[in-house]
Amino acid sequence: MELTVQQLKQFDGSDTNKPIYVAIKGRIFDVSTGKNFYGPGAAYCMFAGKDASRALAKMSKNEEDVCASLDGLSEKEMAVLNDWEKKFEAKYPVGSIVQPVEMVG
Repeated sequence: MELTVQQLKQFDGSDTNKPIYVAIKGRIFDVSTGKNFYGPGAAYCMFAGKDASRALAKMSKNEEDVCASLDGLSEKEMAVLNDWEKKFEAKYPVGSIVQPVEMVG
């Protein structure tokens, strides 16, 4: 499974015919079996269809933290993120994000 960041947004749980995906460090996890956590209205629904790396590292549910940026994270926060990644690897199927090509001009 390879998706662009734009395509990933389609898998936020709003369409019940599609799986729910959350990405960590550019890797997509199919969290559909955890829809009680990631589905619409659930506690972590803000992570669905997005790369939630920064938010998971900071243990934050603030919208501005729900992004792929790892800039400025402490060693402790990176360790927290790595722990989350291991938990997701053990629990959910994995794919990868392919970043869209930047337009030059």
